[in-house]
Amino acid sequence: MKGDLFSSRHMVHPATAPGMTIENPKCVRYVVNGEMLARQGAMIAYRGGLQFERKGQGVGGMLKRAVTGEGLPLMTVRGQGEAWFAHEAHNCFIVELEPGDEFTVNGRNVLCFDPSLSYRISTVKGVGIVGGGLFNSVFTGHGKLGLVCEGDPLVIPVSHQYPVYVDTDAVVGWSAGLATSLHRSQSVGSMLRGGSGEVVQLVLQGEGFVVVRPSEATPQKPQQH
Repeated sequence: MKGDLFSSRHMVHPATAPGMTIENPKCVRYVVNGEMLARQGAMIAYRGGLQFERKGQGVGGMLKRAVTGEGLPLMTVRGQGEAWFAHEAHNCFIVELEPGDEFTVNGRNVLCFDPSLSYRISTVKGVGIVGGGLFNSVFTGHGKLGLVCEGDPLVIPVSHQYPVYVDTDAVVGWSAGLATSLHRSQSVGSMLRGGSGEVVQLVLQGEGFVVVRPSEATPQKPQQH
């Protein structure tokens, strides 16, 4: 058979390195030799001797979704082989953490990660309980973290002179050391959409960066089990 479908753009080629790589803008490939972790339901294909096991649903097995506090179930992938991960054709990116790095990320943006990374559930400081709480996951250690984002993300520098205000539904993550708080403002746009006119933004201050997706939260589809 012939056609654009079978061009090198779409054809999967032999892996050149173990671990996590970008297969294409919408998909991550992971060459597994031992184990790794991913969000449940994110595997779209695999080959080789791999086993998929749901991770426990306790605090250690959950990533909290911002604002709602709902959990994002994880799975462990073990064995030797390769697997491909994606989520609703969102854009995929890889963040490589080095010793001493710390990255706070919204659970809904997590796709997969190396087992060498540690994470903890954290309530965003200065926010308190808003809409069920604003929970993020803080990743540390040495390894790669695969993220998904609706559209092309913005990476905005944060400085003491220029704090950044972001929509709590649009924030993807931010670097360690930034102070967080809430800011309430009146917005004509909010009032035109039928809201009360009061908008809440997450304020980030200090030295670092914040990652923002170019859209607000959309209704979540029920998880398939």
